[in-house]
This record gives sequence, C-alpha cells and structure tokens, in this order.
Amino acid sequence: MENLHRARIMIEDEGALPFKDLHPHVAQMRVKEGSKIRNLVGYALTYMKSEGTGQIIFGAYGRAVTKAITCAEILKRQVNGLHQITKIQYTSLQEVWEQKGPVIKNPAPCLTVYKNCPSIYILLSKSPLDPQEDGYQPPQNPPSGETGKRSLESHGSSDSKKRKTNVSTEGRIEETCTNIGGAAISQETPYYQKI
Repeated sequence: MENLHRARIMIEDEGALPFKDLHPHVAQMRVKEGSKIRNLVGYALTYMKSEGTGQIIFGAYGRAVTKAITCAEILKRQVNGLHQITKIQYTSLQEVWEQKGPVIKNPAPCLTVYKNCPSIYILLSKSPLDPQEDGYQPPQNPPSGETGKRSLESHGSSDSKKRKTNVSTEGRIEETCTNIGGAAISQETPYYQKI
C-alpha cells in the first residue's frame, strides 16, 4: 500500500435521507473530518435564527460522527426548544487507490476497496416532530440561570482550583486541592530534603 494513494471516495446512496416529511428547503450540513466546528455552528446558528424553515440536518460518516454530534449539541444549547431525531446506519463507501510516483510502462491496476462505515443523521427542528419516531428527543429546558452561553463568572475562571501545600512534621508534603464547590481532595507526597 506504500506505493498507492487514495484517488477518490464514492459514497453509495449519498442523496437519500432517512427522514420523512421534510421541508423541501431544509439545510443539510455535511460534516467531514476536516470541518471546523466553529464554522459549522456559526452557519447553523445564522440559519436557525433567520426566518426560514427552522429545520437543519447534520450528516456525517466515519471519524466525523463525533464532530456532527458535537455540533448538534452546541446548537441545541444555543437555540432553545429544538426537537431532535437521530438516525444511525451504515454507509457503503468505495475507495479507489491508484499508483503513485513515476509512470511505469506496465502499471498495476487500480485497487478498489469497499467499506461499510457508521454514519449518523441528526435532524433539528423548531417545529414539533413525531414523538413516536425512533430516535426522537424532545426539547430540553435549560437549567435555571443558564442562558446557553457560558460566562466566566458563573463557571469560574481558569484559577478554579486553589492549592495549598503544608509541610507536616513527618517530612511529608500534604497537598490539598479545593474546588469552587468546596470539596477537598487530600494527597500525601513523599518529601525529601537536601542537607
């Protein structure tokens, strides 16, 4: 495989969505490994806050599945009252590998690899969806006092842990870490003193 490079990937059933009764102008976000979460969520926020259909689909396969889930969860925190339907399935991929390097008189034929990768489709909608459909999640109310964006005052700063160091009489250091919540964790560490 060191003499080959991946020339292209073809996805079977790329246009088929596993949802029924979709608005014809629903936005589809194709999340890929190299996609930036900031860019995806920025566009999705603008789309959901505008006067549009109020539906958006995040779709991903392979290693981008976790990125699609992250985008959907961030959007649900930013826009209250979103209904969600999640569909998980396998997507068939066809990878074509070609020879790399200098041109040879009798090159090896292209190598075609067929794979089944996990894929996910997440539909977020402002309007109510069918609660009987598999993968449905109703809107969640934000916890009291939380507006969807984290603030430095409400969640602490980067100095959220205070550390105290006490030298005991037995030649050990006792470190106590105190969180903002008040819980203390104590750990004894051997202390050696140079003379």
